[in-house]
Amino acid sequence: MDRAIEGETARDDRRDPVLVDHAAGVLTLTLNRPEQFNALSDEVLADLLAAFEGCAQDEDLRAVVIAARGRAFCAGHDLKQMRGHAGDRDYYLSLFRRCGRLMQAIVHCPVPVIARVHGTATAAGCQLVASCDLAVASDAARFAVSGINVGLFCSTPAVALTRNIALKNAFEMLVTGHFVSADQARAYGLVNHVVPEAQLDAAVGGLVEAIKSKSPLAVRVGKSMVQRQLGMDLAQAYEYAAEVMAGNMMAEDVGEGIDAFIEKRPPRWRGR
Repeated sequence: MDRAIEGETARDDRRDPVLVDHAAGVLTLTLNRPEQFNALSDEVLADLLAAFEGCAQDEDLRAVVIAARGRAFCAGHDLKQMRGHAGDRDYYLSLFRRCGRLMQAIVHCPVPVIARVHGTATAAGCQLVASCDLAVASDAARFAVSGINVGLFCSTPAVALTRNIALKNAFEMLVTGHFVSADQARAYGLVNHVVPEAQLDAAVGGLVEAIKSKSPLAVRVGKSMVQRQLGMDLAQAYEYAAEVMAGNMMAEDVGEGIDAFIEKRPPRWRGR
């Protein structure tokens, strides 16, 4: 991954609110408002939504990485932009609905989405991490849902947070606004791995390569299945899982994978 994610360069694309890079089956979306701590402005939300809308049509896509430039990962919504619409309830409703659509687009993206968190993630920035399938944080990262500090309960971040970590941990974060460390976030289940900042790219890259080494069909089937069964009761979930698994068994990749295991050779995935 480009080291310029955190550094200062003279690249012309620094004016773009989100940098988009697509290489070797991996879509990397880099938040690019370092001076504003990568706040989710209207423009950032629009760019991210457009990027995720394109994922459904990309049959070669294997993973998405969300990264950021500057000192922070994401400071949540752009408070200055929000204050510019003071008293405009329709704008605020539209803003939070758009943010909700983005988080749902991440959840429903057909491939795993990985958050690469190098710095602070607050409010909707913490929501962004919670909405991703996987998250890798540097040991310098910190997390909070801090709207309560300005009199605003983080209701939309609460949706993602309470679906991602234990309710008591989530509610404490929501009503206190206190920061939790990267290690606490890992203990809560908000992130998968915590590594020294110098090892962050390698850790994210290791996850990406592990995913890419598996059948692309199985990974897509698995992400969709896991998300759908969450809303079912136990009996429905097992019936749905049986249907999905039986269908998955019909795929060429499963036959190839079993043959490769028996023959003690690497599988040659076909994605079907």
